[in-house]
Amino acid sequence: MLSAQQLQIDGRRDDLLPPTSLEAQRGELLLVTGDGQDQRTALALALSGRMKPGKGLLSWDNSVKTKKLRAASALIDAPGVNEPEQHLSVRDLVTEDLSLIPRRYRGALLSKPWLKVNRFEDIAGLWIEQLPADRRLELLTALALADPALDLLVLDSPDRHSANPADWLPRLEQLAYDAGRPLAVVAVVSALPDSWHGPAAAIGNSVSHTAAPAAAAEPAAPAEPLQNAQEDPEEAPEEAPETLQRTAK
Repeated sequence: MLSAQQLQIDGRRDDLLPPTSLEAQRGELLLVTGDGQDQRTALALALSGRMKPGKGLLSWDNSVKTKKLRAASALIDAPGVNEPEQHLSVRDLVTEDLSLIPRRYRGALLSKPWLKVNRFEDIAGLWIEQLPADRRLELLTALALADPALDLLVLDSPDRHSANPADWLPRLEQLAYDAGRPLAVVAVVSALPDSWHGPAAAIGNSVSHTAAPAAAAEPAAPAEPLQNAQEDPEEAPEEAPETLQRTAK
């Protein structure tokens, strides 16, 4: 199980990722909403072990070791981080990604037979930018799952390629609820589809808000002022990362 408690990443002025808590089990699709692309990407990076949070607790199968989380997870299609370059052909992308599979699992993986076995021969000669949203997602998730050690998929804004949830939601449900290989699937999106009634969370859902002071009673003779409870001052934020971390493998 993936568990994040009060996960936070400091920015230069505001939080790059405001405090956020969530849980995702194997055999489950969790949708997490967030307004800004930077926040969505920061959360996806953190949940996949590609960016160290400034505060909070993050664990995978009760282990807080980042190395274990990173080995078990794949970050998919994060803009500006590991989204496929548009000038690549599907065949070239497959060749490139298969070369990154750990040697103990790689065997004789070659692009041509892989494309045939996984039924992508029809798009092998297309540029990445030519792919419809649903086929793009099918391709990227299939490439990630060529590594049998993966149990967690974290997708960054799959809805940015299509406003129609039918182009991405069914594929993610299929992956999460596959009885043969149940995965924990987390998709960070801009908004929940109207048809979605499954597990959901929101970026910033653990931000604490100070209660507004109660309205004063009717005017009376001066009295001793009430002491307002003061929160402890926040720790000085750590220096913000220069970028959202360019490496995703």
